[in-house]
Amino acid sequence: MPPSPSAGPPRLFDRALHRRRLDRAAGGYGQADFLQRRAAVDIAERLEPILRDFPLAVDLSARRGAFARALADSDAAARVGLLIETDLSPGMLAGRTGPRVALDEERLPFAPASLDLVVSTLGLHWTNDVVGALIQARQALKPDGLFIAAFLGGATLTELRQSLVAAESEILGGAGSRVSPFADIQDAAGLLQRAGFVQPVADIDKVTVTYAHPLQLLADLRQMGETSVLVDRHPRGLTRTLLARAAQIYAERFGDTDGRIPATFEIITLTGWAPV
Repeated sequence: MPPSPSAGPPRLFDRALHRRRLDRAAGGYGQADFLQRRAAVDIAERLEPILRDFPLAVDLSARRGAFARALADSDAAARVGLLIETDLSPGMLAGRTGPRVALDEERLPFAPASLDLVVSTLGLHWTNDVVGALIQARQALKPDGLFIAAFLGGATLTELRQSLVAAESEILGGAGSRVSPFADIQDAAGLLQRAGFVQPVADIDKVTVTYAHPLQLLADLRQMGETSVLVDRHPRGLTRTLLARAAQIYAERFGDTDGRIPATFEIITLTGWAPV
C-alpha cells in the first residue's frame, strides 16, 4: 500500500506557481541571469580536472542554457557527450537547440543507471524534498557517475529578509514568511550522504551585488523567477506603505556611503559520486 500523503515530506513550495513564475521570466531571463551564469561557469571549471568521459549528461534547471555555454568554453567540453537540458519551465527551454525535456526535479523520468553526469544550476532550493530529488539523481547515475549541483544557501537575501521583518513588526505588529528558507552549508554535505552519494564535498561562494534601490533588487528577483512561492504565504500582500518602510530600513541598516544597498547571495555547490 502506498504511503499516505501525510507520511511524505512537508510541502513548502507551490511548484505549479514556481513554474508559472519561471515561464513569465523566460523572455527576459538573460537580463538577470548573473547568478546562473556564475554557478554554471563554476561547475564547468570543476569538470576540467576530472580526466574521464561523460557520454550522457543531464542539466537539471537548465533555464536558458548557461551551463551549456559555460561547458562549450571550457576544457571539459570534449569529454562530455550528449547533454540533455531539462527545466521545470517549458518557457525557459523554448527556442533551445538540442535535446531538451520539461520535467519536475522532484519526479525524474530517467532510467536507473543510465546517466554519466548530472548537474543542477540553482534549482534544487525550490524542491520540497531535496534528499528525495538527490536520491533520484543518484539512482539515474551509472555506478561511479558524477553529480554536481549549485543552489542558494542560508545567507541569501539576509538584508531583504531582515528589512521586511522589521517593517512588518513595526507596521503590522508581527512578521510572517515572505522570503524562502535556504539550507545552510553545515547541512549540505549531509544531504549528499543521506541520498547515498560517496565522497561528498560542499563548498560556498558568497556573492554581494549592489543596487541603487531595493526595488531594483525585487525587479531582478522577479526576472530570475526567484520570488517566493511558499505554500504558507503571508496572508497580507506587500502594500506600498510596507514596501516603502522596508526599503527605508534596508537603506538605513545596510546602505553604503554611496547610497547603494547590498544584496547577499550564497551559492552552495555539492559534488558527489554514485557508489560503485
